[in-house]
Amino acid sequence: MHDAVLIDTEDFRMPTILVVEDEPDIQTLLDVTLRSGGYEVAQALDAECGARMARELMPHLILVDWMLPGQSGVSLVRRLRAADATREVPVIMLTGRAEEYDKVMGLESGADDYVTKPFGQRELLARIGVLLRRPRRRTPRSSLEGGGLALDPATQRVSVAGVALSLSPTEFRLLHFFMKFPERVHSREVLLDQVWGGSSLFEDRTVDVHVARLRNALQDTGRHEMIETIRGIGYRLSLRNATTQSVAPA
Repeated sequence: MHDAVLIDTEDFRMPTILVVEDEPDIQTLLDVTLRSGGYEVAQALDAECGARMARELMPHLILVDWMLPGQSGVSLVRRLRAADATREVPVIMLTGRAEEYDKVMGLESGADDYVTKPFGQRELLARIGVLLRRPRRRTPRSSLEGGGLALDPATQRVSVAGVALSLSPTEFRLLHFFMKFPERVHSREVLLDQVWGGSSLFEDRTVDVHVARLRNALQDTGRHEMIETIRGIGYRLSLRNATTQSVAPA
């Protein structure tokens, strides 16, 4: 399976809405409704896929069904709110649970709005419009630098000495995690949990493959040696191994 292509988050693109819903009929209804409202639509069938796509696509808004296979929509919303990349993305909870207690629980999990099924298409579009017009809180970019590498989570860009590097979404997340905790040794289990969300679909070999790809992407910059293999444990990003090798523009 190939990594999803990152969508640029510049303002000129059509607003993208991520729908996390496993019922085919509701998926189809939402797709038609949202596209008629002028939105691009991406779909995920469960919470794990939804969390990953939210990180990679950076949608303008997320619709989350409460009842999802495996992890619930409420748990997914909490995960989205706990992650730096998706903390400010508006979320609407979709559910057939109409009791006041359920609404409160959904909103307290971090959802911005709560829409019960069956829902009116015009009402849903109106609620989406309200949230998208709401100014987002601006947070510091929290760019990271070390060993000549510069990483900006807000723009999903990495550069060495001002020269941009091309990384896949997974390679970017892996490097981001390493740069947040330089010189610290991380086991494969920790990396699977922090970079891949702890999904049971991935195994230790997944980490090894992507570390190798990240090293290859850094090869021409001389920064590949910064990623050390700690035998029997995992990996570490060592700033002491950074070189002063110049980097030619791609």
